[in-house]
Amino acid sequence: MQTSSTTRTLTMAQAISEAIGQEMESDASVFVMGEDIGKYGGIFSATTGLLERFGAERIMETPISETAFMGAALGAAAEGLRPIAELMFVDFFGVCFDQIYNHMAKNGYMSGGAVKMPLVITTGIGGGYNDAAQHSQCLYASFAHMPGLKVVVPSNAYDAKGLMIQAIRDNNPVVFCYHKGIMGLSWMSYFEGSTNAVPEESYAIPFGVARVAREGSDVTIVTLSQMVQKSLLAAEQLAAEGISVEVIDLRTLVPLDRDGVLRSVAKTGRLLVADEDYLSFGLSGEIAAIVAERLDTLAMRAPVRRLAVPDVPIPFSRPLEQFVIPQVENIAAQVRALMHTPIHTQGAFA
Repeated sequence: MQTSSTTRTLTMAQAISEAIGQEMESDASVFVMGEDIGKYGGIFSATTGLLERFGAERIMETPISETAFMGAALGAAAEGLRPIAELMFVDFFGVCFDQIYNHMAKNGYMSGGAVKMPLVITTGIGGGYNDAAQHSQCLYASFAHMPGLKVVVPSNAYDAKGLMIQAIRDNNPVVFCYHKGIMGLSWMSYFEGSTNAVPEESYAIPFGVARVAREGSDVTIVTLSQMVQKSLLAAEQLAAEGISVEVIDLRTLVPLDRDGVLRSVAKTGRLLVADEDYLSFGLSGEIAAIVAERLDTLAMRAPVRRLAVPDVPIPFSRPLEQFVIPQVENIAAQVRALMHTPIHTQGAFA
């Protein structure tokens, strides 16, 4: 919930940078490392202005060597520092997969809790501006699948600041994913709903608490990141047609607010999971399974629907990219279909 302090309208990029700066001011153990994070301010502007304030010893430029600086980050965290390591594009995590999956995620458990791992990986996710198959994925479900990692995916500036502060203070490794299309960058189009009022003061948003981005009674859309903004636009269109849509912004995948999802679905009886990650073996299937496992207590009016990226690499071609990534009109069409698809309680599997 927003505080009563002075607020300004910030982009997500500005809010993230402000959160990091405030934590660096209050805790000398916090530092940032990564590619182009200094003078350039990060390719998606998440560290703008920090080099001038804190100097090169705490805003550390690295070579293009993800394995090396991710290893340095986990070593620093194990020794009591609080590093923030920027992985420029989430697609690059394959380069340093061993450092993340076998060390950051597991060392706390394998040491019986003796080794703390208070580090944050920040990374740009998502498509929409023709950066092709190796720079346009989301992949947050891949991290959520790995025990030991917390996964944060904000949809707006207010949440981004509070969740970043919470991430820096956490004693566990956190993967903080920001979608390029909602960072508020002047050089690329973005969804205006992500830029909103942000308090000047420091505040933390607890992990594992989903946000009701819009209340409704007919259909629940469970989503996150840029898809929240697309879902809100679709919900506005559908309201003109007499369809009341509730939009649930997960905010974090690990921990996941299962109860928040179930409360909304119990109210509406219809569920659409809207996701920019791949359809198979991902978030959309997990949310659908959570609801399926509670069908004995839920009065569903229609089968669960999933809308996600088909299992193909993200194309470079703009028309093809727009086709595979769910858009506002796709969300609205799926909701309309839900409203006209009754559930069959007998003979469904005959």
